[in-house]
Amino acid sequence: MAAIQEKPSLLEQDRRQLHPLHHPSQTENPIIVERAEGVWLHTTDGRKILDAMAGLWNVNVGYGRTELAEAAYAQMQNLAYTSNFAGMTNLPASELAYKLSGYAYPSLKTTFFTCGGSESNDTAFKTARYFWKREGQPDKVKIISRRESYHGITLATTSATSVPRYHKMFGPLVPNFVYCHAPHPYRYEGDLQNGETVGEAAARDLEETILREGPETVAAVIAEPVQGVGGVFVPPEDYFPRVRAICDEHDVLLIADEVICGFGRTGEMFALNRYGIEPDILAFAKGITSGYLPLGGIQINDRILDAMNSAPQDEAWLHGFTYSGHAASCAVGLRNLAILEDEKLAERSAEMGERLRSGLSRLSEFGNVGDVRGLGLLCAVEFVKDQETKEPDNELAMSLQNATAARGVRTRALNGSLAFSPPLVISEDEVDQIVDAIGAALDSMSEQ
Repeated sequence: MAAIQEKPSLLEQDRRQLHPLHHPSQTENPIIVERAEGVWLHTTDGRKILDAMAGLWNVNVGYGRTELAEAAYAQMQNLAYTSNFAGMTNLPASELAYKLSGYAYPSLKTTFFTCGGSESNDTAFKTARYFWKREGQPDKVKIISRRESYHGITLATTSATSVPRYHKMFGPLVPNFVYCHAPHPYRYEGDLQNGETVGEAAARDLEETILREGPETVAAVIAEPVQGVGGVFVPPEDYFPRVRAICDEHDVLLIADEVICGFGRTGEMFALNRYGIEPDILAFAKGITSGYLPLGGIQINDRILDAMNSAPQDEAWLHGFTYSGHAASCAVGLRNLAILEDEKLAERSAEMGERLRSGLSRLSEFGNVGDVRGLGLLCAVEFVKDQETKEPDNELAMSLQNATAARGVRTRALNGSLAFSPPLVISEDEVDQIVDAIGAALDSMSEQ
């Protein structure tokens, strides 16, 4: 008779799983989440943690929304999935595409669905190249992104991502991805000419990059309205209007990567509305379902759509994924949008974001706090070794991430900063708990 093997522990079971952006040595004390509600995670070892990162910037309507579970269940009972390739569709995908027509920006009326942000940006790059080939300009293939940007983890989106640690073990990168300086108000690293604002300088650097590469070779510029993984910094108000004008002047497409910023995160339903401009292509994901099911996509303007629709068969837009237009995901997306609208969560994001930044600003009394910044419920505190040199203190940020987690608040260390993007349903008291936890962690370290 065979011996009955004892079931391995949860940690032992989890060792068979590869985690994203992770080294195995970091699994000694993992957070194993059993359930969640609102902004709170409940772990298998009895801890209650305020998730000040909303998962991965994405659980906008908060955890435990039965409305979304019911939407998924009802759709799965009828039809969980069918192919969305040519000649077939499903009701939720058609309804969500119709709902999204002009939803983010009036000129973007056509949607293609993906499973997430990396797929969305990869799709945007292919679509930009396709468009210029259809326009008779096949040499327009280069994609310009900004330093400290993050656009995903496929090989192409990794190449667009200007964070060296993501490149080191996966090179060589895909060619024809070019970087310009980011409009970082606190630590702009480009050439700042006399009398020039950071926004003007960064826009000028973008234009110089286009001219240096040759406008006839540049397909698109991709930009996050707020650069998330780079350290959550907000560009000056004069930056994006100038970027839009530069792209128009040199006949370059503008791709807005609103994977993090979209669906209320920045206090606007979509972030570039703040600046009164529209992109040619919008990449979205995360907040479209608040993470309840995988979904993302791009939206395009009529100029790009016309190029697709007028193509001969041998020049068709041959692109797609098995799960494009997934029925259950699209049903959840529709219900999620209704929650965002009914509960006015974009407006709440603006209100609670102001409260969070105000509270975090009080931490400036600590000598190692360099900058407090954000837009809506997308905020960061940057820690420095010296306020004069502004040298980022990555070690302190990581220590504070751990110390804050020990006090029941989950945040994320990024380039010397602590990032915050809690669910948009967060209460005033819960915002204050985040601030109190960071303050207590700083206090304890300053006493050591």
